[in-house]
Amino acid sequence: MKKFTGFPARLEFTPIPNIFFSALLPQITDIGELKTALFVIAALYRKRGYPRFVSYGELAADAGLMSSLKDAAMPADETLRSALKAAVERGIFLQLAVDKEGKQEVLYFVNNEQNRQIITRIQNGELKLNGMKVAGREYVETEAPPDIFIVYEQNIGMLTPLIADELKEAEKLYPADWIRDAIKEAVNQNKRKWSYISAILEHWSAEGRSDGTHPRDSQEGGERYLKQRYGHMVQR
Repeated sequence: MKKFTGFPARLEFTPIPNIFFSALLPQITDIGELKTALFVIAALYRKRGYPRFVSYGELAADAGLMSSLKDAAMPADETLRSALKAAVERGIFLQLAVDKEGKQEVLYFVNNEQNRQIITRIQNGELKLNGMKVAGREYVETEAPPDIFIVYEQNIGMLTPLIADELKEAEKLYPADWIRDAIKEAVNQNKRKWSYISAILEHWSAEGRSDGTHPRDSQEGGERYLKQRYGHMVQR
């Protein structure tokens, strides 16, 4: 192994979302997937124009990435395909198959709300990609709801280890859509704290959600939350 000589005084940095470390890194066990995910995020950050995506061809042509994926067990291109497949199934990236000059190409986007909307527009013909046309509906889980950890960090704040544990425990007790809705309700009430979210969940668990909705901004609804396990912690 060649020893790294150290970082120079002047550096360029690539932003990595905090949620990658809190929600995704603990789940990724394959080194090929990890290397590929980090490389794609960096490549997308350096991209210019709209929308931002990176193609399989670009990734396969990068000598640095392919060299890092070399493995005695399988060729680097197979490792790359396997890593990208895993990252898409995990929800890190979205993929879209297109025809480019008579050949099929696969494009990869970061999985966020903006890119989900962009891919839908491309598939519906509302947004055109230069020199490309949609080859098939390869966009994975277009309609899938976001992970509760992502919803929390996007709406409430940084996902600390303690909050991550609370969410994991909540997953065992409540349906994921309840947790997402409770987070949204807390935002609507301008009570961006886990204690309030947990109180909402306990209220729904005790009294049910027969109509499939949840209480809105009302005095009665707020008072009910205060009677639950975390009610004493909720400041109105």
